[in-house]
Amino acid sequence: MNTPRVLTVLGLLIVVESGCSNIEPNQSASASGSSGAAGYAGTGLAAGGSSAGSYSSTVGGSAGSAGLSSLGGSGGSAGAGGNSGAAGNAGSGGAGGVDTTQAPAGWDLVWSDEFNGAVGDSLDKTKWAYSVGPNDANMEQEYYTDRPQNSGYDGQGHFLITSLHESYMGYQYTSAKFTTSGKYQVTYGRLETRIKLPTGKGLWPAFWNLGTNIGDVGWPGCGEMDIMETVGDQLTMNHGSLHGPGYSGGSDLTGTYTLPNKQQFDGDFHVFAAEWEENVVRFYVDDTLYETRTPADVPAGKKWVYDHDVFLILNVAVGGTWPGDPDNSIFPQSMAIDYVRVYQRPTQ
Repeated sequence: MNTPRVLTVLGLLIVVESGCSNIEPNQSASASGSSGAAGYAGTGLAAGGSSAGSYSSTVGGSAGSAGLSSLGGSGGSAGAGGNSGAAGNAGSGGAGGVDTTQAPAGWDLVWSDEFNGAVGDSLDKTKWAYSVGPNDANMEQEYYTDRPQNSGYDGQGHFLITSLHESYMGYQYTSAKFTTSGKYQVTYGRLETRIKLPTGKGLWPAFWNLGTNIGDVGWPGCGEMDIMETVGDQLTMNHGSLHGPGYSGGSDLTGTYTLPNKQQFDGDFHVFAAEWEENVVRFYVDDTLYETRTPADVPAGKKWVYDHDVFLILNVAVGGTWPGDPDNSIFPQSMAIDYVRVYQRPTQ
């Protein structure tokens, strides 16, 4: 495995952000449990993700997304049309045409992408930038592209990331990854997405963020927050994790939410969110709180680094240290994104 030298933040989008496991150089890790969404290409790594966190629980009574249409079905998705104008990088208080009526109690919607484009439309480049190329940091096997074959609107109010088994640029799999780096950044807020996940061994979908200071301090010093992360053959579970200096990769701060009644995240859309405020991050699935992290959770002598701007990332990795080799019979597989929203507390 190579260890690239990263010179700019944009360069890091390919080699440091893997959509997969964060494992530090010469660090071994167990094969089970959650692993981070940004990879670090080290040497002497043992395969596997991080060990399961102590916050693992099965939470009953979650409402899920009852009554919503399945991907490709009729009726579209609930909550579509929240972005009433060309928001760009909306400021506070719903500036830029963002519809504030959908904000949870105690929060104002300040930025969103509702993904309401028509089939054939391009990703909104005022909000997102593609990361194009391979990512070898975690033994991943995909080549990320900006081709319509790997991403695009379904015409039902969703944006799809589609993973394919094909020969492309010397790789056997393609997928897509895009970020708000250079487009939008935020400190503190409720970071939320609504997604229907792809299924199958070898897939590694994630919604996560990295500190914008990554070009200065590197990973994991910049901090990483994984809000939605799982693998395609373990779709009853979602992992929420924090990675920072001295607690990353196999020793990250992580918790697991398990859907009730043997449901799976490919069966319907679910809401994944992190409420990030000063000295606390709370992780939710479908508005069920399943994990809370504070500076008290950081190992002795280590630093809490979740106090500065981050940029958002969505991707589906194929293969790697956590999911293992793909099952080629599963392809193509698509992750359907209904929206991404950022809320902040009302200004006083």
